[in-house]
Amino acid sequence: MKTVVFAYHNMGLIGLEALVRHGYDIAAVFTHEDDPGENCWFGSVKKWAQGKGIKVYTTEEVNSPQWIEEIAAMRQDVIFSFYYRKMISRGILNLSRVGAFNLHGSLLPAYRGRCPVNWVLINGEKQTGVTLHYMIEKPDAGDIVGQKAVNIEISDTAKTLYDKLCTAAKQLLDEALPLIKKEQIPRQKQDLKAGSYYGGRHPEDGHIDWNKSAGEIYNLIRGVTDPYPGAFAFLDNGDKIIIWWAESVIANKGIPGELIIKDKEVLVQTGENAIKLLNIEINGKRLKGEQINDYLRNGKVRELR
Repeated sequence: MKTVVFAYHNMGLIGLEALVRHGYDIAAVFTHEDDPGENCWFGSVKKWAQGKGIKVYTTEEVNSPQWIEEIAAMRQDVIFSFYYRKMISRGILNLSRVGAFNLHGSLLPAYRGRCPVNWVLINGEKQTGVTLHYMIEKPDAGDIVGQKAVNIEISDTAKTLYDKLCTAAKQLLDEALPLIKKEQIPRQKQDLKAGSYYGGRHPEDGHIDWNKSAGEIYNLIRGVTDPYPGAFAFLDNGDKIIIWWAESVIANKGIPGELIIKDKEVLVQTGENAIKLLNIEINGKRLKGEQINDYLRNGKVRELR
């Protein structure tokens, strides 16, 4: 079965490898050029396709009439999208004889939209997963082909959870791709009213509100820590502090943002309990453990904002 694939990131590589494993004929791959300003901790779809001798394109105008005509000439049977960053137009979706399918990093209809891995952690969810679904013009709203659930541990970060989802995606595709190839495709309509939609996140969204509970702040920290930009605050001298890792601890009621400097640890009071700082960055310098205590005590810092 001939396919055209839109793919990016490690999840894109998972999808492409699955297609090869199940004998799909990949006519072309559309992906993105890696952004030099982005922390590209993931593999390159472009290099993968080039290494396989598969035609690969990095146009950002894929929905233009020119590219719709080019894709139509490829005469594919099915279209797949694996973490491609642009919406694919009806003009392209309609070219597929069998269907157009997208792999999404949540258990739809929950967490439709952008950055589901980050959002489920920030919101303190206990479970998420991956969904393969039909693509329509509305994002992540088409009928579901299959899903695979993943449990979220309290120690999970966006990176560890993403890795779990990649494993689940491989399992899901190994189940679904043979059925699609036989054109025996399950489909279940989504109840969008029972789900949720979230937009993209930006680095400035990581600014910590110390009035929130320690649990909520911990979830933000683990949801945007390495390789993401990190949760941050400002010292009362104006310096920015990025909190790469911390833990929630029980503490007496105090003023949110107030520093509690003890012999071997530093706590920050929150709206409920406190955050113990374990791995931070100030002025480009990483500090851990007692280094944090020494730096903040010597700097005579009293609070974080």
